[in-house]
Amino acid sequence: MTQATTKLPAIALTLALGAAFTAFTALPAAAQSADKEQCYGVALKGKNDCKAGAGTTCAGTSKIDYQGNAWAMVPKGTCVTTVSKTSPTGFGQLAAFKEKKA
Repeated sequence: MTQATTKLPAIALTLALGAAFTAFTALPAAAQSADKEQCYGVALKGKNDCKAGAGTTCAGTSKIDYQGNAWAMVPKGTCVTTVSKTSPTGFGQLAAFKEKKA
C-alpha cells in the first residue's frame, strides 16, 4: 500500500465527521422559530446562544454576564423588556452594543 492509500480512510472519516458536525451545528439556527428573537446583552457568562465577539466561536463563549455582543434566544417581543445590567437602556437590545459598567 502506498502512503496515499493508507491515508484515504482517515481523510474519508474526517470529511464525514466534518459534514456531520456542520449539520449538527446548523440545526439550532434552522430550528429557530418565528416566535423567538435574538436578544443581545441578556445572557449570563458562558450561557449565550451564539455570537460573542472577536476571539470567540459561538454558543457558550461569552466572557461576562450581560455581554453586549452575545445573544440569547428569547420569546419574540420580550427582548427590549428583559433586564440587561450593561445595556445603555437597562434592557436587552436587538443589536450588539458596547457595555456600560454593571
